[in-house]
Amino acid sequence: MLFFWKTLLSFWRDPAYRSLLFATNFFLAIGTVAYRYLEDWSWLDSLYFSVITLTTIGYGDFSPKTDMGKVFTMGYIIIGVSLILGFVNTLFLHYRKESIRKRNNKQKK
Repeated sequence: MLFFWKTLLSFWRDPAYRSLLFATNFFLAIGTVAYRYLEDWSWLDSLYFSVITLTTIGYGDFSPKTDMGKVFTMGYIIIGVSLILGFVNTLFLHYRKESIRKRNNKQKK
């Protein structure tokens, strides 16, 4: 459990991670609000659809029915998947940097 909190704190101290975390959550909120009003889905269904869309899971249990919902989804996917890939890349680079730092600290001892 301590490892989890240390990792979370080290992520939070990394400005690239912090800004991407904010941008990702903000973008999920935009999608949730948009689907809530464009498709008249519940808040939970709208958030659920936003998450499965941006993570490219796409179960198929929900899909936009309105023209505006479909147009929004096209842009949401193009921008959002890029954002999620950037987020995953930042996580990878953070772990890589931390593992190199730990390796160098072990070699110094």
